[in-house]
Amino acid sequence: MRRLESKKIIVATHNAGKLREIASLIGPYGFETQSAAELGLPEPEETGTRYEENAYIKAYAAAQATGLPALSDDSGFEADALDGAPGVYTADWATRADGSRDFTYAMEKVEKALQDAGAISADKRTGRFVSVLCLAWPDGYAEYFRGVIEGTLVYPPRGQDGFGYDPMFQPEGESRTFGEMTAEEKHGWKRGDKTALSHRARAFKLFAETMLEAFPGTVDTGFPAGNA
Repeated sequence: MRRLESKKIIVATHNAGKLREIASLIGPYGFETQSAAELGLPEPEETGTRYEENAYIKAYAAAQATGLPALSDDSGFEADALDGAPGVYTADWATRADGSRDFTYAMEKVEKALQDAGAISADKRTGRFVSVLCLAWPDGYAEYFRGVIEGTLVYPPRGQDGFGYDPMFQPEGESRTFGEMTAEEKHGWKRGDKTALSHRARAFKLFAETMLEAFPGTVDTGFPAGNA
């Protein structure tokens, strides 16, 4: 495991929702963050077929461009009745013909696919959110941290908070969707707590424990460090 030597990290995203979440999680540790969007960096093409691959593409591009460690997230929304789709193509399902992203449209598309697959009852509407964080250095070395939250896919969507598919996802053990929770409730974790709720908070908890706190050792995600 490689230690961080600076308290400045580039957040390799152009997604305002992801930036807000990551900045709010990393802020209490005293780290300074700048986003790829704020720096005017181009968005690299995400050509991977795994979350780890796409996370690495984004983090490494930002690290190379800035000469600083860069943290990226690649997340997916998976429906079991759709064989794990949309998965790594989660954002693509929200993309309209004009290139704009519309997650209301995406949730409608997911619901139609579920209906076509006969996924009507709650037991057939299981799914999950997956988040993989990648911290990459300019020389190509990288560490990975994975978080997963299981739940049920509901329709119509409920709630106006969060972003993306949040209003359609009701996590296990909860009566509300992510879209009905505040950011603090959705993360379900603050520094020093033992649990984390959201997929991104779970991935970040591993990242914080490994890279920001006592450096207990490399997290084994089954994906080779530094090789996307």
